[in-house]
Amino acid sequence: MRRSCKECLKDAYSDLKYLLNRGYRKSHALKFVADHYRLSLDDRYLLARCTFPDDWISGVREKLVSSLDGGTLAVDGFNVLITIESVLDGEAIECEDGLLRDVKYQGRYRMSGRTERVIKLAVEAAKAVGPDEVIFFYGRSVSKSGLIAGITERVMKRKGVEGEVRLVRSPDFVLKGFDTVATADVGIIEKVRRVVDLPMMVASAHNIKPVSFLRLIESRSQISP
Repeated sequence: MRRSCKECLKDAYSDLKYLLNRGYRKSHALKFVADHYRLSLDDRYLLARCTFPDDWISGVREKLVSSLDGGTLAVDGFNVLITIESVLDGEAIECEDGLLRDVKYQGRYRMSGRTERVIKLAVEAAKAVGPDEVIFFYGRSVSKSGLIAGITERVMKRKGVEGEVRLVRSPDFVLKGFDTVATADVGIIEKVRRVVDLPMMVASAHNIKPVSFLRLIESRSQISP
């Protein structure tokens, strides 16, 4: 018989954190811990997205900036758009490393009636950072990426933002070559010198307070499985 456990998620987080701080690979540690506590898919995904070893957290906080004195800001286009939509829906989570992430199983970005508004918010936030130019990168294999790129170009022109929009096969690969990138993607963050959290800037500008990961852990742990 499965036992009732109000603290399962909190305990799973503590165990996962312990293993990560001792150098265990996240995928292996997460599977071991999540299987042990028989966590739901939602809880597994939450831990995967938001739990990090302490050295990663301190490293990201050193890289995180909200203003630039010129230079180029490269934007991980779909990553940023998905997270801004989560901000507007009240579903974005402030993870342990201080970055906002979505915790939906969305996968690829899907164009909708609010896409232009979301792009406008991203462009305004990017402009506020203070770069000389902004370059948005979108994966060209994503459905309607050409239309989204065109909207982004028009919004940038309308807002007086210097830069360009590029459709590329692998945005992650290209973005790793830039100094400053707006993204929450772990693989990109570990390769670049500075990181900008545009969704967090959008949240702040619109008086939206995203829930913190640890607070969410507490709230979910109050519900017996």
